[in-house]
Amino acid sequence: MNRAMLTALLIGIAAPALAQEKASIAIRDNGFAPAETQVSAGTKIELTITNQQQRAAEFESNALRREKVTPPGATGTIYVGPLQPGRYEFYDEFQPNNRDFLVAK
Repeated sequence: MNRAMLTALLIGIAAPALAQEKASIAIRDNGFAPAETQVSAGTKIELTITNQQQRAAEFESNALRREKVTPPGATGTIYVGPLQPGRYEFYDEFQPNNRDFLVAK
């Protein structure tokens, strides 16, 4: 097997592992937007978090084992998954009543 064939084979094997889905949420004074974020199960997720408030926010999820502090008006990114099908709760640590779900289908 020549080098080009070996490279093509390795890329073909690795490509599914590199598959990634992007999702975005915004943190607002009255909660998160969208109301619920749906993603594909079995895929690594790049989740962009935009803080649209005038104060810092902390994306926190025990289910996803992630947390991210985002200053006012800033955007941050976290990576999760691949996830099993289900609902994964997250909230703003600084305003714990602001809660939402990442839903993997």
